[in-house]
Amino acid sequence: MPIPDQPKIYHIVHVDNLASICGDGYLWPDSVMIQRQGGTVIGMGTIKQRRLTLPVSCHPQTFVGEYVPFYFCPRSIMLFVIHCANHPELTYRGGQQPIVHLEADLNQVVQWAGANGIQWAFSLSNAGAVYTQFRSELVQLNEISWEAVAARDFRSADVKEAKQAEFLVQHSFPWHLIQRIGVHSQRTAQRVYAAMSGNGHRPNVEIRREWYY
Repeated sequence: MPIPDQPKIYHIVHVDNLASICGDGYLWPDSVMIQRQGGTVIGMGTIKQRRLTLPVSCHPQTFVGEYVPFYFCPRSIMLFVIHCANHPELTYRGGQQPIVHLEADLNQVVQWAGANGIQWAFSLSNAGAVYTQFRSELVQLNEISWEAVAARDFRSADVKEAKQAEFLVQHSFPWHLIQRIGVHSQRTAQRVYAAMSGNGHRPNVEIRREWYY
């Protein structure tokens, strides 16, 4: 499968955290969020801690946990774990309905990062795994398995690994680069609108049931 003409990237977050993100004007990496200890945490604590010490090989002296992570697709495997709510390391048990997808355009993000001296990278599989490989050039996007990224069936170990490829932005990610917010239901959409109330940048909010399980 070829590289999409306009690849998008997706960050998932609990709707309870959206007002804080809008207020700050930024998404923050785990290295910052662990210190702040606020909001509804939907990830696994042990993995977040491990990512703080996993090096991003293409940018020496930097670590995965210092980057804001995105997937290359909605309906990620992490969302499936949240939906199932039975993983022993997952403390969040609130299901997928309150989780929202924040969508940005990859090329626009790279252009912004270049203009502002911000490092970015992407992994070919789960960036939280010690064996993953990292890249930092757009011409290397063809090394991602886009077929696996788009796959709905990820029971195969190879597909499962490749589908978890991540796009990483160091230090922080500006709210104004979020172009669209995908939600599970109208109820969640109303909570998103409330969270963005008074904010200058208000991305389109769409009910995208196909982005969920």
